[in-house]
Amino acid sequence: MTLKPLAIATLAAAGLCAGQAFATTAVVPPSLGWSQLWTTGHSIGAEIVDFDSSTQTLWVTSEGGIDVLSLSTGALQTHLDLSAFGAANSVSIFNGLAAVAVAAPTITNPGAVHFFNTTTFAADGVVATGALPDMVTFTADGSRLLVANEGEAKDGVDPMGSVSIIEVATRNAVTPTVATAGFGGVTLPSGVRSTTLADIEPEYIAVAPGGNTAFVALQEANAIATLDLNTNSFTSVAALGTKDFSQSGNAIDPNDRDSTIALRSVAVRGLYQPDAIASYSAGGQTYIVSANEGDARADESDEARASSLGVSGDLARMTISTLDSSASDLVAFGARSFSIWDANGNQVFDSGNQLDAEAIARGIYDDGRSDNKGVEPEGVSLLEVDGRTIAFIGLERTTSSAIAMYDITDPANASFIDMIVGVGDVSPEGLKAFAFGGSLFLAVANEVSSTTTLYALAPVPEPESWAMMLAGLGLLGQVARRRR
Repeated sequence: MTLKPLAIATLAAAGLCAGQAFATTAVVPPSLGWSQLWTTGHSIGAEIVDFDSSTQTLWVTSEGGIDVLSLSTGALQTHLDLSAFGAANSVSIFNGLAAVAVAAPTITNPGAVHFFNTTTFAADGVVATGALPDMVTFTADGSRLLVANEGEAKDGVDPMGSVSIIEVATRNAVTPTVATAGFGGVTLPSGVRSTTLADIEPEYIAVAPGGNTAFVALQEANAIATLDLNTNSFTSVAALGTKDFSQSGNAIDPNDRDSTIALRSVAVRGLYQPDAIASYSAGGQTYIVSANEGDARADESDEARASSLGVSGDLARMTISTLDSSASDLVAFGARSFSIWDANGNQVFDSGNQLDAEAIARGIYDDGRSDNKGVEPEGVSLLEVDGRTIAFIGLERTTSSAIAMYDITDPANASFIDMIVGVGDVSPEGLKAFAFGGSLFLAVANEVSSTTTLYALAPVPEPESWAMMLAGLGLLGQVARRRR
């Protein structure tokens, strides 16, 4: 299905420019339209983005700290320099309070979360965490902040991974209330890609809709852990298994040197190893959406070319896991897809090779990545649109920024909607889909191009309704595009 980008700036509906609000109907939309509203450049890098409704700003982790951008124009409001404390890895906002995860200059040392008032930009508390805090998220009621402490090894030091659970109300106390959830008392099932507890490195956290449970992606271990927020302890770890690239619908391009882009069935399995995850409810059940990026250890000591095992021909250049592979059984990093899992870690949907295929069809597939994780799905954000749950999946390794949109209302029968291709943007890292002022938006932080782009989203009605609606809207102002 080819969809039309919106020809209007729906920021008007949010009261950010003059004009009439964009009206939607309660009918299930046949498609989801989008228009690029603006793009802003950062000095170096753009990774994670979140939205603050109280100030109508986007907060983006960039070199040395946070860039705060105007929602309406993308103009820089301020830069919060955190470089003296370390590297800003993630940001999450709740009710005018921003939490920024900052890794220590020596990443194996404990890091911290720095809190800020989003209106005044004033510092509003600092709380110590475990080593390498890599992702932060508030619970739905804002009472607690969860921090994924990855605990990556470096220079012979390998700290334990953990999740810090910060009581927000006590963040400014002399001794703030922080619980540390570790993996010491958890039984690791067979299939978890780990030799020691220090190999368990939390990557991303999704709080379940009920608020009593969180799911934690353990990327390198190829697993998802369940965290009980009533007891602040892990209750289980689910191994995610592997994907068979020889099966119908799972074909990949395994070779980056054959001057051909062609998906074919190959005798290789892929570790799912999700980066970003999200959680939602459907039919009274809880589900987890995962972007199956794949990742080796930080020192890459567990990866090699298949040729190192004596493999020749088409598969020789495949990057494989040395912990999981043999010459007759090659296991690669990543599944080149997104998946939906139930709360117990059972897979109910996988996108197969559709992400690769759609990138190829749009001329943005990077053949140089064929041997290693393909389009590399990394970011996930969910949004309710007219009673439907829409998933946005960011692809890190296409030649232009690409965001796949899926209707996941029925988890077992998720369906592809469209792919947003960002002109001039490369490598989407962080996604934030949100509703504000009656309108829908998607903010994308692009790491390689060092840009943040804002898109307007809206259900696209049938052609007749579309024409009538455009006639009634008139001119709503120009789309802003700004770079600094």
